[in-house]
Formats: sequence, C-alpha cells, structure tokens
Amino acid sequence: MSKFFKWIVPASMVLLAVIVYACSQKLNLQPQGSLIQSNVTNNSGVQGLLIGAYTLLSGEDDPGQNLGNGSAASNYVYGNGCADDAYKGSTPSDQADAIPLMTWSLAESGTSSYLDEKWVALYNGIQRSNDVIRTLRLSPTISPADTVEYEAEARFLRGYYHFEGVKIFKNFPWVNEFIQYASNNLDVPNYVNGSYINIWPDIVADLSYAANNLPGTQPNKGQVNKWAAMAFLAKAYMYQHEYDSALTLLTQVITQGTTAQGTPYALEPIYESNFNPAQKNGSESVFACQASVNDGSSTATNGGDGDTGDELNFPYNNGPGCCGFNNPSWNLVQAFKTDANGLPLLDGSYNNNPLISDPVETPWAGTIDPRLDWVAGRPGEPYFDWGTIDSTWVRDLEDDGPFVPKKNAYAKSQQGTYSSTETVFWGAAEDDANNVNLCRFADVILWAAECEAQANNLDQAETYVNMIRARAANPNGFVYLNATYNASTSTYLPQTTPGGNYAVNPYPAGAFSAQGQAYAISAIQMERRLELGMEGHRFFDLARWDNGTGTMAATLNAYVGVEKNRTGFWRVNNTAVFTKGVNENFAIPLNEIQAENATGKVYLVQNPGYQ
Repeated sequence: MSKFFKWIVPASMVLLAVIVYACSQKLNLQPQGSLIQSNVTNNSGVQGLLIGAYTLLSGEDDPGQNLGNGSAASNYVYGNGCADDAYKGSTPSDQADAIPLMTWSLAESGTSSYLDEKWVALYNGIQRSNDVIRTLRLSPTISPADTVEYEAEARFLRGYYHFEGVKIFKNFPWVNEFIQYASNNLDVPNYVNGSYINIWPDIVADLSYAANNLPGTQPNKGQVNKWAAMAFLAKAYMYQHEYDSALTLLTQVITQGTTAQGTPYALEPIYESNFNPAQKNGSESVFACQASVNDGSSTATNGGDGDTGDELNFPYNNGPGCCGFNNPSWNLVQAFKTDANGLPLLDGSYNNNPLISDPVETPWAGTIDPRLDWVAGRPGEPYFDWGTIDSTWVRDLEDDGPFVPKKNAYAKSQQGTYSSTETVFWGAAEDDANNVNLCRFADVILWAAECEAQANNLDQAETYVNMIRARAANPNGFVYLNATYNASTSTYLPQTTPGGNYAVNPYPAGAFSAQGQAYAISAIQMERRLELGMEGHRFFDLARWDNGTGTMAATLNAYVGVEKNRTGFWRVNNTAVFTKGVNENFAIPLNEIQAENATGKVYLVQNPGYQ
C-alpha cells in the first residue's frame, strides 16, 4: 500500500477535508456528490478524506467553529471540571457557560455552547468517516487490500466518535454510511417505541472490524493499528461491564501489543515523558491525537494542528501564559497523600485537614505521591524551567485555589519549537504540539487490573497496579528543587532536594488477596485517579463504576459539601446537587433537538431529567 501522507496534518490536507465535507451545526449533513466525481475516488483522494476524519480527533479545525473548548480532545471540561478533579478556573464571568455543566444544573430550557461544540465535532468526525467508506466503494482503482485497510481505519474512527458520544450524551444516534437523506432532515432517531436505542452493538461491530483487519504496524505515527483498535474494543466492553470479554483482549494487548511503529508497549520509565511534546509517540502511546505547530495551519485561524482545545489551560500570565482555566482541585491534590507505608489513603481520610500546600494553616507534613508534582503545579515548586510557582500564577485565588494545571504544558526551553509562532489570534503561546493521550498503556494496565479484580484474580490485579506504582517510585522521574530541568528527557539535575516528602511504594505481596475483592477494587479505582488525574477520565470513570448504584452522586455531593468551605466558586454554588439517574450523562443540545424535530416528526428525544 502506498501511503504518502503524514499524520501531523499540514494545512493543505486539512483544507481538503474541510472542502470535501464542510458541515453545519446539525446532524442533517447533505453529501456533496459532485466532489465524488472529481478524482476523489482514487487512492490519494480517499487518503485525503481519511486524513480529514483523523483531524476531528482534536475537536478543532471544524468549519465555522471558533475556540472549541467544549470539543477539546482531552474532554477536560467534562472529565475534570464536571467531576472532582478540577475547577473551572479563570474568573466566574469568563466562559460562564461551563458553570451549569460543572454544577449539574443545566435544564433543557438552557443551552450550552460546550455541549453544542462537542456534538458538532463528533458528528463531523462521523460524517467524514462515512465519507471514506462511501467513496472507496465507488473507486475502480483502489486495490482490495487497500479497500479493507481504509475501511478498517474509517470504521475505527466512526466507532471512536460514537463511543465518545455515548460516554457524554448516552442516547446518541447511530449514523452509518447507508443513512438516507430526506429533504433537510435525517431519519436517525435515538428513541423508538418508548425506548432509547442501544448503539453499543454498532460500536462493538466497528471496533471489532478494525481490530480484525488493521495491521499490527503502520507507516505513520498516530495511525491506528490493530492493537489500538483492540484496546478501544476492550474499553467498549468495560463500559458495558462485560469484563471477561474485555480481559481477553487486554491480555493480548499487554503481552503482544506494539505502537504503530512496532515498539512493544511499555510504561515510560519517566512518568512525565507521556506529557512532554519532545517525547510523544513513545512506548506508552496506544493512541493519541497528534498535534503540531509552525506548519502553516495557524496563520489564518485560532485553531490549527496544535493542541488548541486546551489553549486556555495554562497558568495565568506565567509559564506559557494565559488563561488560568482547569485548575486542579483541593480534592484531587489531597488524594496524593500517602500513609507511613507509601500507600494511598483508601478510606477517604486523605481529604481531611491538614491540606497539602495550605497557604494559610499549617500544611500537611506527611508523605505524598511524587506524581502530584506533574499532575498539579503547587506553590513553591518549579514549573519545568519557567520559574517557581507563587500566587501570581493563579488568576483568582478565591475561586480557583492555589494550584495550576501542568500535564498539557511545555517547558520554556521548548517555546517556539513546540509552541506556535505563527497564529494570528491572541493565543500563539497556547497553541502547542503536545499530543493528547486518548489511550496510553497505563490505562490499559489498569483496565486489566479492574477486570482481574472483577474475576477475583486478586494477585494478578495487584501485579498490574504495582507495575504502575513502581514507575511512580522511580527517583529519576521526581521533581527536584534548586535543579535544572532537561526538557528533552523530563528530568531534573542535580537530584538532591526532592520537591516534596515523596513516598510511593507497591502494595505488599498478597495484600489484595488478604484484604479481599472490595479492597482491591477500591485500590484500583484510586490508582486510576492518581495515574490519570487531569487527563479527562474522572467523570466517565465515576459514571462507569456507578452503574445505577448512586455511588457517583454520593461522591460528588460529598465533594461539594467539603469544597464549599475551601473555594469561593463552591461557596457561591453551594446548593449544587448531583442527581442520581440524571447527571451521569449530559443533556442533548437543545438546538439539535429543535433542528431534527423541526418538521413535526420526532427524531431526537431529550435525556431523562433534562426535559
């Protein structure tokens, strides 16, 4: 197969994808048949369409969409801010549309630009994936092998975008390449004969096709291979609580899987290497949204090929500069406390006073997990090579707390190389080349641990968790004071004075078996929070673990009960209530419902509790 393209997409290829299927803010997108008649059906034309489908992984570069923070690949608004990992940040009036989401108070009568942006980005990605499948079937020149390859990639992407839609909206209509267009409306309901339509079988079918037909290696970084497809298929099973099916796949991914370039999957020795643009696409990258800068893509828009979805999520006027959103919460920071044995405080006492880095009272003097200082920037700690964090790094201390986001940032020595120098918008420094990890190997290992625990294979579950904790304990990956940061290796020298009283150890051999299944599952869930903090997973993990039990409501309502005594944001919003059976998912955007039901026939029905 001859593949000429790179997956860090130059502006010309993005433009091709935009021209081929420019989309409106509705589900009803009319295919442009005239373009199919003009060399789009050859090999390079279908490859161009496929690049366009990949491009929407970022949630950006969408026709007519500006600053799509709600559609960011990281899902930081939903996964962090709508859970207990992060505050909105900035000031209350800035991006206020996020507040009803984060306080679980959005009613159908309200609208949210964030939800609109995500819905539009996902369906544009779905349509572009379908365009590939439709078009390659019309080609007289594409080989059978290439036809299977292109369809497998397109179906993976289509399955991924629908998966994201189900995670966020739950009752998300399935749109495949056979959908018939009638006038200006799509006959694509999400509700028939008194029941919402379950699209999980369709998602599983797409991801299965991809896993069965993609090669193990690919010529381009960021291109999906069979192992990445298998990992997401396992994730789809986990969301349906089919742990046995998930574990079979995860075991294969762990023991045999490789990156698209053929490197066997492995945990990076240094935790921060996963979030360093100079080290992206390493052994831990299962599938990532590729980002690039200074490639001509940002000269006429505020988007481009960089990580623009997170461009507001930097310390305020320090470090990379602007805009003070997505600040780590007190609750998240407290979770990194460790006991005398270097283990997490699984009984919930971590959230008690004293507080880590308390600016007023005597702070916590005990030990902490060293991953904290890569997940959150703390006062008195170095922020890579930008300097030492102080109160001026936070836009609104009263509302935002003293911590700043860090995982999406880059070092000062990388500025201009891994950050944009070309955008015409105000945010040049914020448009960066840091990939967004959509799935990394640590995630796969912890899924496998969860499946093993569900099967009561507690020793194997413990082994997987300890793999993650052993990497966290590597002193070469700690933050150090009075040291020089090496941005090419994510390390500090000299390693003389650690940034905190660090202590993280593996669970003692046999601890999970001795303590029992409930203890093991609690430990795994805590490990996911520590390892994946601020990566957009927390809300969705809580929802998946809840499974109708009400544990998510209990967790987040307890969070508000404590946070209202810690930050101005939660003092103002202290009556916020997370409602069981409603807020585990988000409202379908009202303008989408109105557009789809405009003819009087009902195609979209709002989620329960939002009517």
